[in-house]
Amino acid sequence: MNEEIKNKDVVVKKKRGRRPKDTKVEYELNMEQTKFFVDLSKEKDDLKKIQELLIESNEKNHGREVLFKDIALYAISKLTKKDIEKIQENSLTEMEKVERSLEEYNQKNGTKLNLGEYLLKKLNLN
Repeated sequence: MNEEIKNKDVVVKKKRGRRPKDTKVEYELNMEQTKFFVDLSKEKDDLKKIQELLIESNEKNHGREVLFKDIALYAISKLTKKDIEKIQENSLTEMEKVERSLEEYNQKNGTKLNLGEYLLKKLNLN
């Protein structure tokens, strides 16, 4: 049984079951989304840091309460291209980093090594 997803006059059939191993799903941003949630239940250190920032930000005599939204929007406006590159780098798994290194090596040297051959060469295990 296939589910149908209707999106502005376009009907896309959603397949059931497992995805093939080497296929990547392209990220698609829902431009109608207006609320974003941050779950920090497992990141206790980050949660404590944010709570301390909020307490410090609200130690004042005048003005409205400083919200997490205020801090987040200010911080987002300060992001640079280098910061975004670091965030992208941190989102990679260890295996994705190895695969990227293999692709760069093959491009640089004009070779077509597979992962096993590349690791043997890098680790000098001939």
